Amino acid sequence: MTTSARTIPFVKMNGLGNDFVVVDARGTPVRIEAEEARHLADRSSSLGCDQVIVLEPSRHADVRMRILNADGSEVSACGNATRCIAWLLAEETGSRQITIDTDAGELEASVTSVDRITVDMGRPRFGWADIPLAEPFHDTRAIELQVGPIDNPVLHSPSVVNVGNPHAIFWVEDVDTIDLGRVGPLLENHPIFPERANISIAQILSRTHLKIRTWERGAGLTRACGTAACAAAVSAMRKKLVDRDTEVTVSLPGGDLVIAWTPDDHIMMTGPAETEFRGALSRDGLRPVTVA
Repeated sequence: MTTSARTIPFVKMNGLGNDFVVVDARGTPVRIEAEEARHLADRSSSLGCDQVIVLEPSRHADVRMRILNADGSEVSACGNATRCIAWLLAEETGSRQITIDTDAGELEASVTSVDRITVDMGRPRFGWADIPLAEPFHDTRAIELQVGPIDNPVLHSPSVVNVGNPHAIFWVEDVDTIDLGRVGPLLENHPIFPERANISIAQILSRTHLKIRTWERGAGLTRACGTAACAAAVSAMRKKLVDRDTEVTVSLPGGDLVIAWTPDDHIMMTGPAETEFRGALSRDGLRPVTVA
């Protein structure tokens, strides 16, 4: 990506349909504020995306990645974006081992092909204060939270975990029967989650296969959420709903991710990335001025 005094280069990318506007601030500093991120993410008036990704220089990794949601809020981790950035840098440098500095820590990626990029997402955190929750829960495999009548709730007893951001996973018989667009925003903003949460509904298909749908904190319904796939897989393993000693396929509306939880407690996420198009933004107002 190249820059000029008047423009800022960008790349539009996606991971299983979870899409990003990647802004290159490595050459010249660019500070994108919440209002500007909301503008770029608006699908009716601008490029449209789930997240705006800002690439910055890093002192100890190949690149630093900032992540701004469609609502302008900044978050620490995004699995699909990490794969996309790993592929972008692999194309640029020819290296197949990429390190990415994030607020969730330094992430390592191994690039085999555009369809097979593996990211070490680090260790999951299960303690109630680490997620965080507003009150103590001894067992975060299932906390007391439900939607609907007390004697016949629609959703209840989610597993909660932090994989760079907070997640709640509700276990259901059929993910397609839940109106996630209605309950998602209510649960995202529930008082039990002081930093809000990503809300997923998950269905067990086999001992090595899950199906999930996710309402993403700050972005809404998404075709894929990489950290949600990680959260659902390790939570299912903790509950012994799937096997711990093998890879688990997680099917999302946009496609499949493969998740492994290693003996040393790291989550390995494997999936594809896609480059849609490139262009440049004006420095005045961040308007697209070229698209190719």
